Amino acid sequence: MPLTLQERQEFLAQPHIAAFSVAAGTGRGPLTVPIWYQYSPGDEVWILTGPESQKMRYIRETGRFGLMVQQAEPTVRYVSVEGPVTRITPMTDEMHREMAARYVPAESVDTYLKAAEAYGEQVAVFLRPEHWLSADLGNLSEL
Repeated sequence: MPLTLQERQEFLAQPHIAAFSVAAGTGRGPLTVPIWYQYSPGDEVWILTGPESQKMRYIRETGRFGLMVQQAEPTVRYVSVEGPVTRITPMTDEMHREMAARYVPAESVDTYLKAAEAYGEQVAVFLRPEHWLSADLGNLSEL
């Protein structure tokens, strides 16, 4: 059963690990990797990545990417979103802290941010949700 727009947006706003996917060129499947992301219902989705990363090279070539998030309990549910890149900006300290706080326990955020300095320069890539797919398959243990 597909989710409503509100259900899709609320589900995507939860701190799932996303499967990031971007076209990798002729004769290749898409580049698909796990990634942290940020989203508020009705807004753009954004990710952080290195400005010279393989992800970023393909994003620049295609101008779009997709994310898929899922859960298996208490119900099997997923949401995928795909769309155009609207802007690429340098990552700010505030953005980095916001992303880290979404995924890392509060008491570990500062430690994580210090360690993440080793990743070097990062950029924020914003996506306007254009195409959605979703389903709630229910509680499979009750079938």
